[in-house]
Amino acid sequence: MFKTAVMFFTRIPVNLPDFDENDLNRSVQYFPLVGVLVGAVAALVFSLAHLFLPLALAVLLSMGASIYLTGAFHEDGLADAADGLGGGWHKEQVLTIMQDSRLGSYGAIALMMVLFAKFQTLVELGAVWIPAVLVAGHALSRFAAVGVIYRQRYVKPEGKSKPLATDISHRQFSLAACFGLLPFTVLTLLSGEWSWLIALLPVVAVWCWFSSLLKRRLGGYTGDCLGAMQQLTELAFYLGVAICLGMR
Repeated sequence: MFKTAVMFFTRIPVNLPDFDENDLNRSVQYFPLVGVLVGAVAALVFSLAHLFLPLALAVLLSMGASIYLTGAFHEDGLADAADGLGGGWHKEQVLTIMQDSRLGSYGAIALMMVLFAKFQTLVELGAVWIPAVLVAGHALSRFAAVGVIYRQRYVKPEGKSKPLATDISHRQFSLAACFGLLPFTVLTLLSGEWSWLIALLPVVAVWCWFSSLLKRRLGGYTGDCLGAMQQLTELAFYLGVAICLGMR
């Protein structure tokens, strides 16, 4: 089932001749583990690039590597969700706009702001923390998306839609929590400072706000909403870490 998650969320070639869309529901607990993989690649690219390049360029290359590895899957969801929620007045209109492949003003602005904010925040963290923070951020943010699946229902728009995990058991959610929180837990233990828990507060705040927005506007979530949640909580985590380091 982990291979199914890797195939769906990355460009890594995976041989699954008997793939069934229902397999996504059985692999949902591994979504944060895919985040660990993506974060590890981004951390490796950063570490290697920083041997020869300035910090800002190394961060830029690491972000580019994660975007390429995932095929901008989550970034596309953020843009579509921003267009729909920003330009739609009612549920049907929001879902229709989300399905439109064209990029609108709300989507372009949201994508630009989030990517720039992630870049700027990572640069401010410093080279010592960036590799571990990348792994923890990618894992934690994908667990945040799993939390939406666990707490809300899938709002399927009319017409053609992408395959998507829409169901998760208590056991799967618990396992996803383990994968999603493990890198952050390791980071906290190695640093020996429990003040790192403060970094979770912005993540919780963003998750509660965006989940409430989805519930109110759509009565649930779509695949694009999950991508938006991943992007927003990833940024929130980086900002939380910046707050923690600024308090030291």
